[in-house]
Amino acid sequence: MIELLAPAGDIEKLKVALHYSADAIYFGGQNYSLRANAKNFSLEEIKEATMLAHSLNKKVYVAVNIIFHDEDFKGLKEYLLYLDEIGIDAIMVSDIAVLELCNELKLKIDRYVSTQASVLNEEAAMFYKELGVKRIVLAREAMKEDVIAIKSRTGLDLEAFVHGAMCTGFSGRCILSNYLTNRDSNRGGCAQICRWKFDFYDENNDLISDNFWLSCKDLSMVDYFKEMFEAGIYSFKIEGRMRSIYYIATVLHCYRLLFNKLSNNSLNPAYINFIRNILNRCANRENATQFFNKFPDENEQYYLGSREEVSNQDFLGIVLENKDNIITIEQRNYFKIGDEVQFFGPQNEFINYKIDNLYDENLNKIEIANHPQMIIKIKAKLPVSPGDMLRIKIFDI
Repeated sequence: MIELLAPAGDIEKLKVALHYSADAIYFGGQNYSLRANAKNFSLEEIKEATMLAHSLNKKVYVAVNIIFHDEDFKGLKEYLLYLDEIGIDAIMVSDIAVLELCNELKLKIDRYVSTQASVLNEEAAMFYKELGVKRIVLAREAMKEDVIAIKSRTGLDLEAFVHGAMCTGFSGRCILSNYLTNRDSNRGGCAQICRWKFDFYDENNDLISDNFWLSCKDLSMVDYFKEMFEAGIYSFKIEGRMRSIYYIATVLHCYRLLFNKLSNNSLNPAYINFIRNILNRCANRENATQFFNKFPDENEQYYLGSREEVSNQDFLGIVLENKDNIITIEQRNYFKIGDEVQFFGPQNEFINYKIDNLYDENLNKIEIANHPQMIIKIKAKLPVSPGDMLRIKIFDI
């Protein structure tokens, strides 16, 4: 049994993640979380999100994982008591002082150690277990043998990132942002310095390149998720509280399909390749497996530049209604009669369709959908549901 854990930067993204079969959701409040640039959740929104998730038998984890300075503790006790009162399932923490406070307050909610704590060995994991921790969110640098050793020694639940951005700093402990911009990445203010372009000189001070990066490629474990499970990973975590709803839906959908195929013994290399191709298009950065199977080298980094990071326009719309063989869609990108498209959603893999009719919201015939978020209708007998998404036809299985 596995858990597919999805990010949520706001209520809309949370609802999308729940619709697309996430088993649990993680997000941050407006304080104490490492994604200060995300919209994040007010106290009332945390309560609303928890009630919604629990009504669907899903879990909610709240990040309280900044590296605390003395002034950051203001209001923390009241915040933790509030989270406990509304019944979230767990908090993700990186600071030992926060763990101690949770114990002092005798909170009912579980404590998970954040990836920011950089747990890579069984001794560290045992230390946290003795503090009452129920789960370790492994450092992004954890290798297969680390996972096996920690699981064997501790028996704790293990959570690991399966897809999304990496950090050049060790498990996110970066000081470049603070040094160059006075924005503290360890308190949620990362300015993504590693994605800036730098001048690169040799020992003679001659310019080698004006396009030098410090950036890692993104993480994708499509080829190793089975091995992750066999090594002892329980929770498969998707990074991306600041990503789009299309990204969240696509990644969740793809990994759920992979797990379903694995569970009924129908997974094969051709299907994995198909899923990989879809995932490669839904983000605008290259990806690699990074640390799990081997120590990364220059092939997992950018160094001397990358492909141009231009978002594609695959995402065409969201299904609002399917009634009497009329599908109502909120448009997101340009499409027209004659285009080959794909519907996808939690109740289906993919439905290929060639658009042969289009109507506006008043059922007047149109040829193109070219106004952002316009309401359009398609007359077709297709098994799609509200919340399903429409994209250009990318690949056939």
